[in-house]
Amino acid sequence: MTLKDLRDDIDRIDAKLLALIDQRMEKALLARAFKADVADAPREAAVLERITRSSRCLSGPAFTGELWKRIMAEARSIQEKKPKTVGFQGEHGANSEVALRAWDASAAAMPCVEFSDVFDAVRDGLFDYGIVPVENTLGGIVGPVNSILINTDLKIVAAIDSPISHCLLAVPGVDHREIRSAYSHSQALAQCRSFLARNKLEARPYYDTAGAARMIAEERRRDTAAIANRFAAEIYDLEIIKDDIQDAANNRTRFLVIAKESASQAGNKCSAVFSTNDKAGALFGILEIFAREGINLTRIESVPDKPGDYAIFIDFDGSDADPAVAKAIAEAKAAAHGFRLLGCYEERRL
Repeated sequence: MTLKDLRDDIDRIDAKLLALIDQRMEKALLARAFKADVADAPREAAVLERITRSSRCLSGPAFTGELWKRIMAEARSIQEKKPKTVGFQGEHGANSEVALRAWDASAAAMPCVEFSDVFDAVRDGLFDYGIVPVENTLGGIVGPVNSILINTDLKIVAAIDSPISHCLLAVPGVDHREIRSAYSHSQALAQCRSFLARNKLEARPYYDTAGAARMIAEERRRDTAAIANRFAAEIYDLEIIKDDIQDAANNRTRFLVIAKESASQAGNKCSAVFSTNDKAGALFGILEIFAREGINLTRIESVPDKPGDYAIFIDFDGSDADPAVAKAIAEAKAAAHGFRLLGCYEERRL
């Protein structure tokens, strides 16, 4: 083993430590909702006692005790600030988190394993909001999200239409000629197919783009890269070997922000859903209602619901505070089976 080997091991451990500290702060922030006060002296004393009692190796009780005091002090500081919590699917550095930062840079991003976990946590009050991708210009609709939207009682309170840029990321100091394979989500790999072929890189599917970046940062392999965004490169301290490697320039994803309550202010976009087992006839009737009121429909999408039944999603310009929009919504509710307004909200295009 060489000094370089040892330092590589230290770098791997540091990457894992940072991720674990972030996870601890996230749990501490969520715990605030179950506490009467931020300060909890008995709990902190118990933690310190346990940590110092377990410190019997190179890092002695005095060092670990002081370290944990600093960690708990930082956790209290975060709890006192009371940032809004927003769930997203994936690891830190995911495109959903990038869109969230554009919506509210002060919010606390809370990673979830599945899209359903985001909806469940918002519904149960664990998170204030959730942010989920609903459609991509290259990949089409995000099926799992649209399926959940059919029946959820949660409201859409904002939308962000964001460009998606993929980068080839590697451990700092790696020569691009050393790289043999690239890990990323299957959709990202498909969107970068030509780049991978030109550079003779093997595509390795992974559960998440940011998760691939985190894995590369922790394993420190020199022959392997990740395909993710610039933000993932920053938080995992990876080098951008090449940016904008996607095959199509017009790669955009639309994200929805969801909450238990409707948006408090009038927006510029509305979303609704209704079900039908006669898709063509029902859809024509709804289109006619909005056309009569001069309302521009910006999205019409059918998603399979029950066997032989479809859910129709429509987005349209305007606000339910507008009399023409309110009239069209009322008529659509009377004409369509299960017509439900998902929300009126502000949509931003980045």
